[in-house]
Amino acid sequence: MNSNEKTCSYCDPEDHHCPNSCIDSDFCYWHNADIDKSQEDIKLKLENYAKSGGFLRGIILKKVSLMGVDLVHHHSKEGYDFSYADFYRANLHSAHLFNCTLNNASLMKADLRDANLHRAKLHNANLLGVRWQGSKIEKIQLGNKLLQQQQAKQAYKNNAIVAATDYLEQAEEIYRDLRKHSEQEGMFTLSGELIQKELTMRRLQLPKYSSQRFFSKLIDIFCGYGEAPLRIISFSLTLIVCCAFIYMFTGLNYEGNIQHLEWDYSFEKNSDIFFSSLYYSVVTFTTLGYGDFTPVGISRAVAAFEAFTGSFTIALFVVVFVKKMTR
Repeated sequence: MNSNEKTCSYCDPEDHHCPNSCIDSDFCYWHNADIDKSQEDIKLKLENYAKSGGFLRGIILKKVSLMGVDLVHHHSKEGYDFSYADFYRANLHSAHLFNCTLNNASLMKADLRDANLHRAKLHNANLLGVRWQGSKIEKIQLGNKLLQQQQAKQAYKNNAIVAATDYLEQAEEIYRDLRKHSEQEGMFTLSGELIQKELTMRRLQLPKYSSQRFFSKLIDIFCGYGEAPLRIISFSLTLIVCCAFIYMFTGLNYEGNIQHLEWDYSFEKNSDIFFSSLYYSVVTFTTLGYGDFTPVGISRAVAAFEAFTGSFTIALFVVVFVKKMTR
């Protein structure tokens, strides 16, 4: 190393240091925010730098034109690592970013139209205002929570309610943009996951103890905002079994005899009573009402509740199932 050269001062939050040399600055060419990178050959420069094994984490490419740039790490299972990189308002139209790692990167208002982001890792990336039209996002990895969701959580801890609400609005916008794009691309499974997250962000903006937020949460638990029919089945089976246990203890009338659990009975007889209660619970939930068993005492109130809930649940399942199948 030349005596006038020194190592780049860049160090990311994960303690990765840039090994590049720099002159007359604390940062190398790629990590220096003050250097103009609007040259016409910047795309070729970046491609060659990546291919030569250059340190890509945290590089600054704000508002740079990289249209059609090829950043696919060919002949390698691991893509290039652009974690913490800054692509704010960068033109990445038709860019090839297959399998790239963009964790914690800023893609705010970047142009990703027709870009290939298949298998790209975008954990904690800032995706606000990204232009997604025509981009390939199959198996894109967003992580469990967006950056804005984590910022909202921290803002709530600091009692900054206005800031938290703003972050949640941003998260809702990101999920909505991605959901619309996935629908246009025919990726309906991904679209279903995104609409659940979008509506969750909308719910979290409501007053904490409001009735609107309560019912929104109830719909989420019950059917995942219409995207999770299996939740309805799980709820139905749980309700049927729980009511069966209640009928077993409170009793059912069968041909003039009251059947209910007795500790003095044999295991076989109590098992028979349970299965009879389970049968009655299924008949009541589905509102078939054969009439061979009738409720007594508290069982009547339980049966009325189960029948009402069952009719509503079955109708809801049909709607959700048809919605999923006709996409």
